[in-house]
Amino acid sequence: MSFSIIIPLYNRPDEINELLSSLCEQTKKDFEVIIVEDGSKLKSEDVVEKYRNRLEVTYLQKANSGPGPSRNAGAARAKNNYLIFFDSDCIIPPHYIESVTNSLRTNYTDAYGGPDAALPSFTTIQKAINYSMTSFFTTGGIRGKKQSMDKFHPRSFNLGVSKDAFNAIGGYGSMRFGEDIDFSLRLLKAGFSTSLISEAYVYHKRRSTFKQFFKQVHNSGIARINLHLAHPGSLKIVHALPAMFVVGMAVLLPLSLLHPILLIIPLFYCILIFADSLRKNSSAKVATYSIAAAWVQTIGYGTGFLSAVLRRLIMKQGEFRSFDKKFYS
Repeated sequence: MSFSIIIPLYNRPDEINELLSSLCEQTKKDFEVIIVEDGSKLKSEDVVEKYRNRLEVTYLQKANSGPGPSRNAGAARAKNNYLIFFDSDCIIPPHYIESVTNSLRTNYTDAYGGPDAALPSFTTIQKAINYSMTSFFTTGGIRGKKQSMDKFHPRSFNLGVSKDAFNAIGGYGSMRFGEDIDFSLRLLKAGFSTSLISEAYVYHKRRSTFKQFFKQVHNSGIARINLHLAHPGSLKIVHALPAMFVVGMAVLLPLSLLHPILLIIPLFYCILIFADSLRKNSSAKVATYSIAAAWVQTIGYGTGFLSAVLRRLIMKQGEFRSFDKKFYS
């Protein structure tokens, strides 16, 4: 089995350098790499050129249109029978391609996703955000765990799909945010199989500041309602939990001025996050930052979700998104 690795890129020459370097260390090298420069001002052509003698790499440039159309452009140039999509802020462990190959030979699936992890060299904020995006106490355990949903929905930062399945559903749709869940839902509706390959994890650097992280998760909250309208039945109770948390805190904090004892609730949540992150990361500093990351994630996603409920479900407005021009920054 041969793979075509497709990476959309926007103003991230340093990131793509690390990603390509990690791909050079793969124990199995039956793959090509397609870089799609999505209208960047900081181009990565010189970076890619350094790897032409070490990787089979293609470098494409196009006008900015977002990650979905960029992935489609890369897929159109792919010559192998199985596509793998990575985000540019990922570093790939040496065993990745070999693990995927062995898994697909044993238990073939039309599409797969893999978990994400953090390297010891990541910054404190990156480790804290990684905790926030993978912990049961923040995401409800729905990311990277096939037991938590009725069917597994791969995410595009680490997603593989057969070219036949990709072409059958027309690739990625027009959604700019939530396009990976839309892609997975359309795959499942078309009858294709999906699964989690636990060994196919990547080191995901994510956004490097809490401000950037807030923008990302806020748009994810909005996208969840857009996905609900595009795919009725896809909305689950767990998706509304951050919004419920935001509403609860909006009521509780003013009441705590009269009844300070109520502050024990958010305090308990902070202690819970600290203890869990400390257990996983063995660092009090990361655990402290994890508290901030958990609040940024919950408030960002929850407020995005609530704004979409108001505008799309109550006011019946069309699809919208926030921070559109600042998505990559």
